[in-house]
Amino acid sequence: MAQDQLKVLNALDVAKTQWYHFTAILIAGMGFFTDAYDLFSISLVTKLLGRIYYTHPGAPKPGTLPPNVSAAVNGVAFCGTLAGQLFFGWLGDKMGRKKVYGMTLMMMVLCSFASGLSFGNEPKGVMATLCFFRFWLGFGIGGDYPLSATIMSEYSNKKTRGAFIAAVFAMQGFGNLTGGIIALIVSAAFKAAFPAPAYQVDAAASLVPQADYVWRIILMFGAIPALLTYYWRMKMPETARYTALVANNAKQAASDMSKVLQVEIQEDQEKVIEQVERRNKQFGLFTKAFLKRHGLHLLGTTSCWFLLDIAFYSNNLFQKDIFSAVGWLPKATTMSALQEVYMVARAQTLVSLCGTVPGYWFTVAFIDVVGRFFIQLMGFFFMTAFMFGLAIPYEHWTTPGNHIGFVVMYGLTFFFANFGPNATTFVVPAEIFPARLRSTCHGISAAAGKAGAMIGAFGFLYLAQPTDKTKTDAGYPPGIGVRNSLMILGGICALGFFCTFLVPEANGKSLEEMSGENEDESEEYQTPGLDNRTVPV
Repeated sequence: MAQDQLKVLNALDVAKTQWYHFTAILIAGMGFFTDAYDLFSISLVTKLLGRIYYTHPGAPKPGTLPPNVSAAVNGVAFCGTLAGQLFFGWLGDKMGRKKVYGMTLMMMVLCSFASGLSFGNEPKGVMATLCFFRFWLGFGIGGDYPLSATIMSEYSNKKTRGAFIAAVFAMQGFGNLTGGIIALIVSAAFKAAFPAPAYQVDAAASLVPQADYVWRIILMFGAIPALLTYYWRMKMPETARYTALVANNAKQAASDMSKVLQVEIQEDQEKVIEQVERRNKQFGLFTKAFLKRHGLHLLGTTSCWFLLDIAFYSNNLFQKDIFSAVGWLPKATTMSALQEVYMVARAQTLVSLCGTVPGYWFTVAFIDVVGRFFIQLMGFFFMTAFMFGLAIPYEHWTTPGNHIGFVVMYGLTFFFANFGPNATTFVVPAEIFPARLRSTCHGISAAAGKAGAMIGAFGFLYLAQPTDKTKTDAGYPPGIGVRNSLMILGGICALGFFCTFLVPEANGKSLEEMSGENEDESEEYQTPGLDNRTVPV
């Protein structure tokens, strides 16, 4: 039996878009800006780390990170992120969103700064220190996923909620872009101050001692945007939905939101008593009632995010081929160490500017128009089509003269990832679960995605090696080749398309409608079917 909505929650649902919405987007979004900067900036400096710590005197080519070291440096933050998503997601439901939000941010600030420090100057000491602090950096970043999404969903009105949550996630694009720009500025400044010849001209002189400062500055800069938003995060009141539905204090929720919305909200005492009675009947995560009501939903959000991130994070398989083919990244021997940092940063900045950022904002523009379900289906469909379009005629694309088509197909694949499941897998888990489990379930979904990211980034890095062992990258065993890897990725995207049917449409509905919190939890509940995917007119 449906229950009346609390006045404070109804006020949030029907509120017009106001300044506080944009403030919340900025505060939560700057966390994601920092997340993206910190996670992706390491790829800008790995080649430099290889030159500084693994170049052997007299070698014909500059040094590169050994496969195990490269996997550790790039992957340890993912491991921390996965653990942080599970831990802070659970903690956000136990202690409240606001209290935990400050913890994650301070962890990000301290560990981002510490990533630029090292014990000693030997390769093992430097890499061990870097990996240690990047694990805990990832742990803090992991907490930002469920908390930012949950806070934004609980602050939003139901008409534009999807766009607001997607806008928070879209700040990742600006974080990627800023990482490239900072690397460009720092490397250009050091290159101008300390000129050096190409490696093939003078191997020793191509690496100036001051280059060791470059990677440290780039990584440490990530602490600044997070630090700037700490004060504002602490000023945000706890979300009304947590205060009313989880902490069981509807009067405090009404008082907090009266100040935010600048309207007088008086909660009826009868409804407050009703709320207490309903809270006593609520089910937990590991119960048959949760499995019956939301089991398929959680399976849908976790499987879609897992499959999406395998494909999304596998883009490093052919990124180097594209950069080389279009002349964005010359051979390492033709550049000095700082020149290589500059060229890698320029290439990644162009990719962010042309492919990553636009896709995110297309989602923001259309998510509340066509709905989450349609955008996710469309995204997986086109990712599947373009993956197969790259794989089947792979020999054609790698023939000189056909590289432009390959670049276009590559760009469209990741445009439809961002204007598709990369955004919607973040939005939907924040909308369809009960308030008392919302952060936990989002954290579980995000952790599944990060597990997929590790498979995509590292499993496929080994899998995509050529079958001929004489052509593999240094230190890697033979694999199945890029073409076959792309075929598998196309199949993974197709599987994501079908898993989308497990996820209900939340467009235009209140969070309580989607989670069933307005229903009597002792009654039978039917899992939402296809009717949930209709878009309100």
